[in-house]
Amino acid sequence: MNFRRGRSGDVPEINLIPLIDVLLVIIIFLMLTTTYAKFSGLEINLPTADANKQSEPPNEISVALTAAGQVLVNKVPLTVVNVPAIAEALRRAAGDGKEPVIVINADAKANYQSVVDIMQAAQTAGYPRISFATQSPP
Repeated sequence: MNFRRGRSGDVPEINLIPLIDVLLVIIIFLMLTTTYAKFSGLEINLPTADANKQSEPPNEISVALTAAGQVLVNKVPLTVVNVPAIAEALRRAAGDGKEPVIVINADAKANYQSVVDIMQAAQTAGYPRISFATQSPP
C-alpha cells in the first residue's frame, strides 16, 4: 500500500534572502531619518544681580542724515555740512553733559562718506561713544 502516490516529495522552504534585503532597507531608512540631539538638555543656572535703575537717562545726541545728505543734530538742520561744522553742532548739543552717546540715524540710501564725516566729527568733538539706529524689517 502506497499512500503517498499523488503527493510530491518537495518540502516547502522559506527563502530568507529577500527578507534580509527588506530588513536592511528598513534599517537604513530608519538610520537616515532619525535625528540625534547633540545636547539632550543642558541645565544652566544663570547668576543674578541686584542693580539700581539709572535715575537719569544717558545723554544722547541724535544725528539724522537724510538720503539727500542733509544733517540734523537733535532735529536742528545744519546749513554747512562739513566735519568742523558738525563737530561744533555736537558740542553745542552736548552742553555740559559728559560722555554723550551719539546716535546716528542715517537713511539707507545716504552717502557712506556722509556717515564717515559724522563719525569723524564726533571723534573731533571728543565723543567716542557712537551708536547706529536701525529698524527691523516689516
